[in-house]
Amino acid sequence: MFDPREWLEPDGQGGYAMGAGDGIRTRRYHGLLQVAVKPPEGRMMLVADLEVTLVTARGTYPLSSHRYRGDVIHPDGHTRLATFTYEPWPRWEWACEDGTRVALELAVGPGGRAKTVLRWTRLAAGHAEFGGTGPATLAVRPLLAGRDYHATHHENSAFRFAAEVRGERVTWRPYDGVPAICALANARYDHAPDWYRHFVLETERARGLDFEEDLATPGTFVFDLAAGPAALAFAAGAGLDGETARDLVERTFAAEHARRAAFPGELERAASQYIAGRGSGQTVIAGYPWFCDWGRDTFVALRGLCLATDNRDIARRILLQWGGAVSEGMLPNRYDEQDAQPEYNTVDAALWFAIAAEAYVGSGPVEPADRRVLDEAIAAIVAGYARGTRHRIAGTDDGLLACGEPGLQLTWMDAKVNGDVITARIGKPVEVQALWLNVLAIAGKREPRWRERFERGRAAFVARFWDGELGQLHDVVDCDHVAGTVDRTCRPNQIFAVGGLPLVLLDDARAKAVVETAFRRLWTVAGPRSLVEDDPRYRGRYEGDREHRDRAYHNGPAWPWLAGAFVEAWLRVRGGGDDAKREARTRFLDPLLARRDRAGLGHLSEICDGDPPHLPRGCPFQAWSVAEVLRLDLQILATR
Repeated sequence: MFDPREWLEPDGQGGYAMGAGDGIRTRRYHGLLQVAVKPPEGRMMLVADLEVTLVTARGTYPLSSHRYRGDVIHPDGHTRLATFTYEPWPRWEWACEDGTRVALELAVGPGGRAKTVLRWTRLAAGHAEFGGTGPATLAVRPLLAGRDYHATHHENSAFRFAAEVRGERVTWRPYDGVPAICALANARYDHAPDWYRHFVLETERARGLDFEEDLATPGTFVFDLAAGPAALAFAAGAGLDGETARDLVERTFAAEHARRAAFPGELERAASQYIAGRGSGQTVIAGYPWFCDWGRDTFVALRGLCLATDNRDIARRILLQWGGAVSEGMLPNRYDEQDAQPEYNTVDAALWFAIAAEAYVGSGPVEPADRRVLDEAIAAIVAGYARGTRHRIAGTDDGLLACGEPGLQLTWMDAKVNGDVITARIGKPVEVQALWLNVLAIAGKREPRWRERFERGRAAFVARFWDGELGQLHDVVDCDHVAGTVDRTCRPNQIFAVGGLPLVLLDDARAKAVVETAFRRLWTVAGPRSLVEDDPRYRGRYEGDREHRDRAYHNGPAWPWLAGAFVEAWLRVRGGGDDAKREARTRFLDPLLARRDRAGLGHLSEICDGDPPHLPRGCPFQAWSVAEVLRLDLQILATR
């Protein structure tokens, strides 16, 4: 059975286990133990895969498969794979030729020491001639790496195979500067160092990246399945002391069963998987497998991940953690994954922070000390932007906000290839104005001096962005800071003037026209396209090497996260009643929810092809995609 759909088990600290349903690794990010050395950053792949073989009285049956050079699939474990499910955690079941059935369950316990636990159980002992019993030995070879998670691993003489064995615990220390890999197993460990060479990672090949890898195997764990379940746990560092493998694995599964059962629905549990620790607070992982936490994504996602799900305390910790990072009015776009230094190169992260903070304040009681921190951060953002800050971000006389300089991408449309910014959008981008005006209105509640600027900016916004001929808003005005110039490209950014933010900035007639244009020209079942189809820059399929993909990134693919703003806008121009909500749920939300099992199981992907059938692309697990669908489901489209 081949099943390339992907499962995800994060550890709440930035690390995760991830793989495909059929067990065949296709990405450099697929692995069983991947940890964040400096949470949530510094991710390292430690345990990449397993070679698993079942031996019974009737024969030897591989239960694993890998793709090797020449597109050889070996061994043939996938041919015995009978079922794969991912709820409440990944579970595989194999049916062997002699009638033996074996199940594997996997879980990652978030919080505390990052660890992955595995449990193999013999469900059926084979044919009747064994009387329902019989020998069953499971041989499990860990395939180890010890590399940055963005890299690939290759055979070398520096890898240290030496094993420290103490009872059920085995520890390997593959490289200097790499965490030790600790295993706990109710098994015999046979030390037999070797290299497995020339694994082929098919998805990496399709992405035009390095796609071959070698993995080191120090030895084999040999379990007696006839005596009971096989228990194996992996962790980074010198941990896993103090209990047996069986007790640790059973305790972890029991705790995870209780934790997961507490979520009211599958999507709420999916939302929780993006929350991770940063410092003394928390943050949002933008997407798995290759994103860490990004400022913009964190605060776009916060309303759906935390407030719609009534997790206000998590929202509080995220806001307070990031609120202290305001610098000259800006918030970091991201933190460098190696040295954790903040990178201040986005115009909208700080504005989304203010939107999220105001939503948090309006959702329930707030401690006075917390309120002061949030108010001070918002005041610093508005004042910093109004007087001018990095990258020519500055308020202008018309009350709007200019931004951008050559060679730098500041908006969410941020692809850059070989120094070429694909969608530079220098000047006054439309969604940045919508955010700025909403934040001015928020600040005006606290400091009256911002109210006049808001009113001036709102009038200028309508006058300068409305395109009556096309029935839409310009995407950018004062392009490249040249007064009076406009970019009339039809993009989904205009929808934020009507939905996705607290204020509707247009009158009814213009708001309806914008929504109609977006629906007619941009909407797909996967969300709005990033560019209208008849534009010569439109690319309907996101594929090929990095340059081809990045040039397509915001020039055609549909973005599920934009569905939140679009559907909210659609609902607003129809009065927001229960009948309209039910229609919106059937027309827009239900088709989106039906796509959750197409790539990242239980989640929504980062993007989809703009062309039918709108195949999922990019990150298979994306925080703001899940968050905005949750916000629609639990808040915007909730009926009385």
